[in-house]
Amino acid sequence: MKRTEFIRVCGTGCLGMMAGSMLLSSCAGTKYVTAPIKDSFLELDVSAFNDGDSVRKYVIVQNDQLQYPISVFRENATQYTALYMRCTHQGTELQVFGDRLQCPAHGSEFTKTGNVQNGPADANLRSFPVTSANNILKIDLS
Repeated sequence: MKRTEFIRVCGTGCLGMMAGSMLLSSCAGTKYVTAPIKDSFLELDVSAFNDGDSVRKYVIVQNDQLQYPISVFRENATQYTALYMRCTHQGTELQVFGDRLQCPAHGSEFTKTGNVQNGPADANLRSFPVTSANNILKIDLS
């Protein structure tokens, strides 16, 4: 086998394994929940973050009245961040990969606080204030 062919084969194999592991981990780690909207608040039970013996870092919240879902990241037992999963570049629905959100259309990346990490997007994500009472997160959509 020639050197260039060896590099091509090994490089392709490595890239394939990396992509496959990212896809598997992102699918297994994503939890979608449906939550009601009352007045102007999306209400999410804190138990949505429970996953057996562990606590999830984030959940994706959906409601038929929302055009895009909202990702809710858990910082600790009392702090949560809620982000509208619409890319600020061209409006594509974002995907969550660990502690970042990524646009599948053009590759823009955002941090779990909604800040642009990589373009072409140049505006941060819309975030929503989150309050907690009686184990219910209230995400202010107004």
